[in-house]
Amino acid sequence: MTELPRAEADPVAFIRRETIIAAPPLVPEIRLHLATEITPIWQATETTLLCEGLPPPYWAFAWPGGQALARTILDDPAIVADKRVLDFAAGSGLVAIAAAKAGAQSVIAAEIDKFAASAIALNAALNGVSVPVTLEDVVGTTGPWDLVLAGDVCYERPMAERVTAWLRTLVSQDTEVLMGDPGRSYLPKSGLALVARHKVPTSLELEDRTERETTIWRLLAE
Repeated sequence: MTELPRAEADPVAFIRRETIIAAPPLVPEIRLHLATEITPIWQATETTLLCEGLPPPYWAFAWPGGQALARTILDDPAIVADKRVLDFAAGSGLVAIAAAKAGAQSVIAAEIDKFAASAIALNAALNGVSVPVTLEDVVGTTGPWDLVLAGDVCYERPMAERVTAWLRTLVSQDTEVLMGDPGRSYLPKSGLALVARHKVPTSLELEDRTERETTIWRLLAE
């Protein structure tokens, strides 16, 4: 029998070993398994999966777009109240957890990274909520969602264009879409309605400054 890479055999152990439990600065109500530095956990991920050139472990950090979305939802629970919510590209699950805590009818996290799926389960348990995870690539599909939440999804052109086109299709079918964005290059230039703004403390290791003004946008169908 072929031995599985250690991360696939026990991703939960990997996450517990390589992270600490901490609260994102803008969302002190929620605790997550977070990495303190990007390089060590990135190297540990590659070593554990016996593979080089992997993307960064996005699930191990609370990115500005997600923090701003979570803060907005917790400050105004009516945004998610009694709604079926999808947290797209959920990463750590921060936004999904905030939606669950704020009273969403149901919440599901979409995340194609198996590490992230395990991290979301651990983080949801830390915060006393249930957040099912789908590993399916949901882009291009439709689902029983009233609201889709998407944080920090416009940092690369191909992904931003593909995702935005899909999200606009959902909007045209009466699904509400909120995006949290800290000024990424490939955010759409039009078809957005301002919802809220937050100043999010950031690390120079992850961003080019110690604070990012992050905006919550409602996506329009155009």
